[in-house]
Amino acid sequence: MRSKAELEAAIRDGGRAVLVVNARSRRGRRLYGAARRLLREAGLEFVRVLPVTDPSRLRELFAEVLDLEPDLVVVGGGDGTVAEAVGHLAHRDIALGVLPLGTTNNFARSLEMPLDLPGAVRTLAVAGPDGGKVADVDVGWFESTGDRRGPEDREHIFANMISLGLSVEVARSVPHTLKRFLGRPAYALTAARLLPRHSAFTARITIDGETRELTTHQLNVANGAHHSGQRIARDASPDDRLLAVYRLGDERRLRLASATARHVLTGPWRSLEEDAFLTTAHVEIETDPPLRVDVDGEIRGRTPVTIRLRGNALRVIVPRSFNDT
Repeated sequence: MRSKAELEAAIRDGGRAVLVVNARSRRGRRLYGAARRLLREAGLEFVRVLPVTDPSRLRELFAEVLDLEPDLVVVGGGDGTVAEAVGHLAHRDIALGVLPLGTTNNFARSLEMPLDLPGAVRTLAVAGPDGGKVADVDVGWFESTGDRRGPEDREHIFANMISLGLSVEVARSVPHTLKRFLGRPAYALTAARLLPRHSAFTARITIDGETRELTTHQLNVANGAHHSGQRIARDASPDDRLLAVYRLGDERRLRLASATARHVLTGPWRSLEEDAFLTTAHVEIETDPPLRVDVDGEIRGRTPVTIRLRGNALRVIVPRSFNDT
């Protein structure tokens, strides 16, 4: 593995780069042409450009990308596309560059990337005057019950978030057309429709041999700093060597609504040191009843689930202001 400085120098000096754009993401189809033009104008050249119209082929496509032995892989799309890339690029001598073209762009927000296309391109052009840098950030690893993916270790890596509860049902139920036209508000509208019929669950959370039991409608385990496009805490980061475990509300449905509103309004000022959060590098979760496990927007088996942190496992392009530890 090259050092971060060596990999950054290779990219700056015209190293091999590949561009993957999910042309079916919320903004990918509309902005694909503009992205190509801005990248070209910024001096970024690619040995291969891969527009993706069938997201089910992403896993197969990234195997093709790795065969090209790139120094940099730029991925344009939403969190699902980025999560697939993270699984393939973690623990490799390759940097990931993110063009935020999705609905919530949680991972891009956690990397402090500009969400506007010109700003993101300027950051990715590390040789330019406003270019970013190569940093290494954490990823998560999980093992759930009944996950249909194979046993290969990297297939269990995740980028941003594992969720249990109402948000899983929302993700499965939100109409694609509504999401495309409304963006993030589509999730809130779908949650409001599903909440009156949603049942609370009991979760047993084991950290360092100590088990805590709680009842809630929503439980999250975050590697990144954002959920649903909102910051979860002012000191949360994908580079802090911590998983943040937190629930939204208790068994009362109205508490979930109020806790979600508080999360949205106070996230930038809350701290991971508050009682609302449990922070750890390893957590085991059982639920009654067993629940579907949402991993970066994809259903990956059921509880029980084991979640671990893998520190500094992913090389990424970030703004120069990003605090790389």
